[in-house]
Amino acid sequence: MTRYFVTGTDTDAGKTLISAGLLALARSRGLSTLGLKPVASGCRRTDAGLRNDDALALMARSVPAPAYATINPFAFEPAIAPHLAARQAGEHIGLARLGEHVAPLLEEPRDLILVEGAGGWRVPLNDSEDLSALALHLDLPVILVVGLKLGCLNHACLTAEAIRADGAKLAGWVGNLLDADFARDASLYADNLATLRHRLGAPCLGVVPRLSRVAPARRPEAAIAHLELPQGD
Repeated sequence: MTRYFVTGTDTDAGKTLISAGLLALARSRGLSTLGLKPVASGCRRTDAGLRNDDALALMARSVPAPAYATINPFAFEPAIAPHLAARQAGEHIGLARLGEHVAPLLEEPRDLILVEGAGGWRVPLNDSEDLSALALHLDLPVILVVGLKLGCLNHACLTAEAIRADGAKLAGWVGNLLDADFARDASLYADNLATLRHRLGAPCLGVVPRLSRVAPARRPEAAIAHLELPQGD
């Protein structure tokens, strides 16, 4: 059984696309899966309560199917940093409280469990703790999603440096093409990817191209062809 924390080089780097894609890949191989999004802002009001599209994408690819509250216990409506959204809602999210929810779930007999963060590695959880502390608290190796665009080399290297400096293991990374222009020159694009492979010093679990022609709900399945599962610790 393998468990990982998924972070990104920034907001909208593609954490959910890659997390859902890895879960879908595991499912295609007959493995049991669970995707968690413990903290999510930018939620929609529904008859069933607040719902987050990222959490729903993970839920759809978690088998056996869990309850929504299992996947996303802390849901906030404003699409702002989680600690600010929690403050507006009059709620405080602490690492201990978050860990109490997630830790038992990691003991479930699932072949692959992914815990998706919010924003990047340094996104605050509250005034004194970062959400990344959950990965450290639970001793989870980290998968880094690199949003491929101009500036990504710096973002990726700084994030990898922070992950390791905090004492976490960088188990692998995935490139997710955000800007089609970044890949327009094939030779230069290959050079950028080679730089990431060299500088990040962790296995590359895939490079996902722009999937803009694929319906959003089906993009994780489309990403399967470009991904490989991590090999465990």
